[in-house]
Amino acid sequence: MRVLVTGGAGYVGSHACKMLASKGCTPIVYDDFRRGNRWAVRWGPLIEAPLHDTAALVDAMQRHRVEAVMHFAAYAYVAESMQAPSLYFSNNVDGSRSVLDAMVACGVSQLIVSSTCAVYGVPAILPIDETAAIAPVNPYGASKAMMEAMARWYGVSHGIRTLVLRYFNAAGADTDGEIGEAHDPEPHLVPTVIMAALGQVPHVRVNGTDFATADGTAVRDYVHVTDLAAAHVAALRYLGQGGESSVVNLGTGEGVSIRQVVAAVAEAAERQPVLIEGPRRAGDPPVLVADARRARERLDWHPTSSDLATIARTAVAWHRSPLGRRIPDWS
Repeated sequence: MRVLVTGGAGYVGSHACKMLASKGCTPIVYDDFRRGNRWAVRWGPLIEAPLHDTAALVDAMQRHRVEAVMHFAAYAYVAESMQAPSLYFSNNVDGSRSVLDAMVACGVSQLIVSSTCAVYGVPAILPIDETAAIAPVNPYGASKAMMEAMARWYGVSHGIRTLVLRYFNAAGADTDGEIGEAHDPEPHLVPTVIMAALGQVPHVRVNGTDFATADGTAVRDYVHVTDLAAAHVAALRYLGQGGESSVVNLGTGEGVSIRQVVAAVAEAAERQPVLIEGPRRAGDPPVLVADARRARERLDWHPTSSDLATIARTAVAWHRSPLGRRIPDWS
């Protein structure tokens, strides 16, 4: 199968490309490298063009005889979205409209959308299942909710079948060490703790130590990026077998605290990072954990690498590698 992968030079997108190639598919990477890395494009053809260029998207789909689209190309920094909401609505929402319009023009009817648990905001009930209220508390989450809504309405009007995958916390790195997480600035906890442990940054800040959790720090549901990539291949199989449009959480159902992440990284790196305790961030829920039953039932998806030790070990190995130490090639 020939799959257009928007944002295929990014963190999760590049891991999905590797997984697709391992299953005999051809990933066609579509990226403008504003936030992707050229070294991450290794498993298929590359089209370098903006997401808003609908004509370029149409040309790519037609030229490569694309049968399905995996849409990863979105900005994903919560703090940045609060400072620059226009950037997020322009890229994530209007860029997604461009992808959908190109699919309609080319008759491509299978779409997998990279979404997020941020669409749920501060949940009323835990664990969170797919029927929970959509109530984002930042422009990033709101832009993803709009992406989901657009895909749903294009399905009604144009017959596009969409599987929306709502990630919880992506973490870890390719077990072969070929690709991994490389953001600048780095917004995510696991790589930030690793960078502090390895002396690449002076410390890691813990935002809130007075939550109603076992150790006072926030609890999240971490999923290894390779398991996320496997879920995308399972989603492609689901749609290819005639599956209807659906929304699926991707999480383990197990919560891990910030202090537990720090301890796991310290063990993997054999170094203790410096911690600085700070106040809670506004709107930061104490616990976010997925109800992942639907992923098991509809996709037969069972994460195999998402234990905290494996996440920490693979991520530390990546950050110690030559590519993991370099500055991402976007600015």
